[in-house]
Amino acid sequence: MSYNKSNPDDRLDNVEKLQDMVQNTLENIEKAEETMEFASSEEKEMIKEKNSRREDSIHSFREEIKDEATDRKNGYQ
Repeated sequence: MSYNKSNPDDRLDNVEKLQDMVQNTLENIEKAEETMEFASSEEKEMIKEKNSRREDSIHSFREEIKDEATDRKNGYQ
């Protein structure tokens, strides 16, 4: 018989994980912009739209980093 154990809420490295996500997303934006040189006009538009969504994600990640850093400072109460 197997029991599903829930993992404890370990938030100790959330800030670092979020920072990695920001860095990875920035790298994806750069790579996408490099591919635009060889893209058709339709592909360029799709890349621009996707990069816009990526920038929105980065903004959200940074807000979450601030929240997590504050929570960490306050001892996750």
